[in-house]
Amino acid sequence: MNNEILVVDIETTGFLNQGGKIVEIGMVLLNLNNGEVTEVYNSLVKEPGLDSRHTRAPYGWIFGNSNLRFEEVLDAPSLDSQFDVVQALFNQYPATAFNKSFDFDFLRDRGFRINDLACPMKLATPICKLPKYRGYGYKWPKVEEAWHHFFGHTGYIEAHRGLDDAKHEALIVYELYKMGVFRVN
Repeated sequence: MNNEILVVDIETTGFLNQGGKIVEIGMVLLNLNNGEVTEVYNSLVKEPGLDSRHTRAPYGWIFGNSNLRFEEVLDAPSLDSQFDVVQALFNQYPATAFNKSFDFDFLRDRGFRINDLACPMKLATPICKLPKYRGYGYKWPKVEEAWHHFFGHTGYIEAHRGLDDAKHEALIVYELYKMGVFRVN
């Protein structure tokens, strides 16, 4: 039985409603039968309108919180040139992303069609049980917080790079799947 899904992670210069630009896409294939994670796509991308203002507030968070440099993105292939390759993967497999609404809202805004699955971040919330700051209920865990819950304090620090994050997120999804919380059907 082919029980494979895509786990996607994108990096951006800011929020969609602020005019942020996608600068990196990482995608892995997760085999839900055995937990095997396979890289299927990893690329920096450059979108029209990306310029030096995307290196400072309210943009530029990614350049200050990862090892990604703005100059690298300037030399990246255009998102348009990568569209067919990425869409072909979305056509072949159902997909998820750790903060699904963030990633998939960007991708759908750019024209991608996605057969999406549940959001692992939301599914992990009642399991991780992280208290909200001055609130009731639990806060949505960051990737690093969910990782620590499921795998202990292994020294993992979220890299904020598409492929590395997608690989770690896939292992979190697999844990949720083994628990019966993440479902494909």
